[in-house]
Formats: sequence, C-alpha cells, structure tokens
Amino acid sequence: MSNEMGGTLARYEGRNRKLQASKTAILVVDAQNAELAKEVLEKYPEFDTALHSRALPAMKKLVHGARARGVEIVYTVIEALTQDGRDRSLDHKLSNILVPKGSPLAKVMDEVAPSDDDIVLPKTSSGVFNSTNLDYVLRNLGIEDVVVAGFVTDQCVDMAIRDGADRGYYMVCAQDACAAYTDERHATALRAFGSYCRLQSVEAILGDIV
Repeated sequence: MSNEMGGTLARYEGRNRKLQASKTAILVVDAQNAELAKEVLEKYPEFDTALHSRALPAMKKLVHGARARGVEIVYTVIEALTQDGRDRSLDHKLSNILVPKGSPLAKVMDEVAPSDDDIVLPKTSSGVFNSTNLDYVLRNLGIEDVVVAGFVTDQCVDMAIRDGADRGYYMVCAQDACAAYTDERHATALRAFGSYCRLQSVEAILGDIV
C-alpha cells in the first residue's frame, strides 16, 4: 500500500503478538495493604470476594511466572512523598485519599511482594504515568510491552492502560488479575478500555512470553 507521496504505509494486523521477555514489563498497580483494610472489604464485599478468590491468586501466578521468564516486574502504590500528603494531586486531596509516606498501608501485599531488585514507584494520582517517572524508567529498561494487573479496574488500572497506549506501549490487561469494587464496575471497565489494549488471562499471557 502506498500513500500520495509515494511512500509505503505499514499495515498492522490486530493486537495479537508474542511478548519478548527482554522487552516486556509486568506493571502491578496498587496491590497494597490499603486495599485489604477492613473498612474497604466490608464496604465492598464483591471486591473482597473477587480479590481473594480470583484476582490475587492470578496476580501471584503472573508475577512469579513472568519473573521466572526474565520479565521485569514494576510496582506502583498510592503513597504520598510526605507525612501530611501536601504533595498529593488535587483530586486525591478532594477525595480524601491519603497514604502517608512510610505507612504500612503502602506496602505491597505479601502474596505478590517485590523481590529485592524490583522497582516500586509511589504515586499520588490515579494515573501512574502522570505522577511518577514510569515512562522514563520503562524506556531506560528498553520496554515496549506492558502487562497491567491490579486494583481497581475502573480507576488506576484504566488510567495505566489508556496512558500507556497513548505513549506508544503495546498494552495488555491481565483481566483475571484485576478487580473493582463491584463486579459490574470491573466488567464495564474492561469493555470501556478494551480497545486500548489486549485483554488476556494470566494463563494466555504467560504462554505468549518468548
């Protein structure tokens, strides 16, 4: 196919492709103790069930399986750079979202805890690409493909998928390793941002890593 200037136009045949281990990162979004707080799980029983019965076991399988294949694992957690959270985004201030610097609530869940040399980026907005240097870090690592898992599907996971796609990364959502505060919100989010990424199960993702 040629354009009017006589050049050749590239053709892209869908989103199905293998993931090169050396160019792939698993991005674990907000899998932190704050989401295990009693008040959260009591307020959102569907989230409690989805997290413990599906999402967290799938995330553990993804993290361990990808790490064994030599894939970079990168974490982001909601955590202010200060004790009083004065550095937070306006949205987080208005929403009264505050995990103070050094709080145990910022710690990654034990089931998917980082290894000694994994990267953990604190953020104070929904979008990890907006309030951290993730883009800079991924490019320094030579990453082209980003697999996203985490919480919650219709907020911070959604933002990561869309922003990553706009920055030129090949985005994949590990849909069974994500959860929202209700099952309906989870399903609606997958439909909403599905055109920006490839939706796959953890099993399929691990099978595509070469």
